Amino acid sequence: MEQHRTRTPQRRQPSQVPPAPPGGLGEGTAAAGYPVTVTVAPAPAAGQGPAGARTGPVAPVVLALRRFPNPRLTGIGAGLFAALTMFLLACLDQLLLGGSEAVYGVLFLLVSALTAYWVRPADLVTAPIIVPIAFAVGVIPVAGGTGGFGGQAMAVVTALAVHAGWLYGGTLVAGLIASVRKIRQMRERQRHLLRADRVAARRPRP
Repeated sequence: MEQHRTRTPQRRQPSQVPPAPPGGLGEGTAAAGYPVTVTVAPAPAAGQGPAGARTGPVAPVVLALRRFPNPRLTGIGAGLFAALTMFLLACLDQLLLGGSEAVYGVLFLLVSALTAYWVRPADLVTAPIIVPIAFAVGVIPVAGGTGGFGGQAMAVVTALAVHAGWLYGGTLVAGLIASVRKIRQMRERQRHLLRADRVAARRPRP
């Protein structure tokens, strides 16, 4: 008898597809056989910022100011900086130029501007108070008083009266810079509050 062999149909094995990578695409993904899709963002054109916003050319003065040091001093730190700087500059003025009033006054204006610019925002109100004290400390070497403590004190008072124009000018410069910084700080705070209100208004209410 012929034996009829029953052929069992062979199941076709599905084509082996590499599983999805366990994590993000790394350096070994392409070597393991996974497809890699790379998206290259277009480089910003000339005159545009990172987000594509057009920015004008930056002036050299602005670049120089950005490279300028910008510390933030406390009220006490700003007072010590102004007083010590004016005293050292006055000593140099007395040593090199014989105590020139114009040189001392111009240096005082510069130190007043730097003091008001470097003091931290929380102590802006102290800038117009600090610079007159620094002027009085710095005028001691150039006052030229003799005859002990009394004579030196009278020379300082006389110098303060004679150089009152420079004193008022430096105080005015410090006050203006501090006022401008305070106004900018208030505007920035107001803008921040407006942004917070807009974000809160866009959130869906439960």
